[in-house]
Amino acid sequence: MTAIIDLSLVIPLYNEEDNISPLYDELSVALNELSLDYEVIVIDDGSDDASLERLRAIHDRDARWQIISFRRNFGQTAGISAGFELARGKVVMTIDADLQNDPRDIRKVLDKMAEGYDIVSGWRTDRKEPFFSRRLPSMTANRLISRITGVSLHDYGCTLKAYDRAVAKNVKLYGELHRFIPALASEMGVRVAEIPVNDRPRRHGSSKYGISRTFKVFLDLIAVSFFLSYFNRPLYVFGGFGMVIGTIGTALLLYLTFVKLVLLQNIGNRPLLMLGVLLVVLGVQIVTTGLVADMVMRTYHESQGKPIYHIREQLITGDTKKSPESIG
Repeated sequence: MTAIIDLSLVIPLYNEEDNISPLYDELSVALNELSLDYEVIVIDDGSDDASLERLRAIHDRDARWQIISFRRNFGQTAGISAGFELARGKVVMTIDADLQNDPRDIRKVLDKMAEGYDIVSGWRTDRKEPFFSRRLPSMTANRLISRITGVSLHDYGCTLKAYDRAVAKNVKLYGELHRFIPALASEMGVRVAEIPVNDRPRRHGSSKYGISRTFKVFLDLIAVSFFLSYFNRPLYVFGGFGMVIGTIGTALLLYLTFVKLVLLQNIGNRPLLMLGVLLVVLGVQIVTTGLVADMVMRTYHESQGKPIYHIREQLITGDTKKSPESIG
């Protein structure tokens, strides 16, 4: 069985050759001051510069630095997911490789975690990025995400976050969902806090993200919203929508039946007849889709032993017992 340590620091990285040495130096100082048993997991996301060679050199002199090298660029979400899978820490933290996150804030985040939170997120209150191309879209997205998901954070995009081990091990990531982890984990009943952290200008290289990322965020938000509201009960959304459409179509057909049988008028050439038939058929199809989705979800949960609940702790015969993977 894998030994559990105090802290795992997960760092997704892509083409950051000039930042690697100062990253190691600053993190080593910050982490060694904590007097914790820690590991640093760096995921090289298919870099085509000298990043991997420099990471190998660090691993050779410091075995606490674990290196994962992807065959190609899979994206930040894939990198974080790989780090979470390998992490051995009771607390799993993520941080940027470009040193815009300040390693000295790690202590502050861990102190907040010690107050009993499951997730602590950094909030870059004084961002050093351009307003219109980065900060304004980010502010808009953060407000929208908070409103839709019900998990209110000022800065979903800040990579500096800490997670209880149970959160890191139970959240499944795909697409670009790494920034939505606090929202995705909310279905477990987690306790989330946000604290101000330092934001520093990039020293070397250039940002890998542009305005186009904003559109991906909004598309992922649709998926997250559906996941949080209807993932375990897809029939509710499909069935409700289908019944509304089917009811409207049935009402139209009943009206046309009254016109035909009572008022003795011809209805064969009326577009309303085609609309009524279309709505009834469409309603039946949507309800059927909901039933199929419900069966798929039943198969998903039962085949993987996926729980539909998450236990924080158990009080059994007077003793408090916690599973290593339980929330809390």
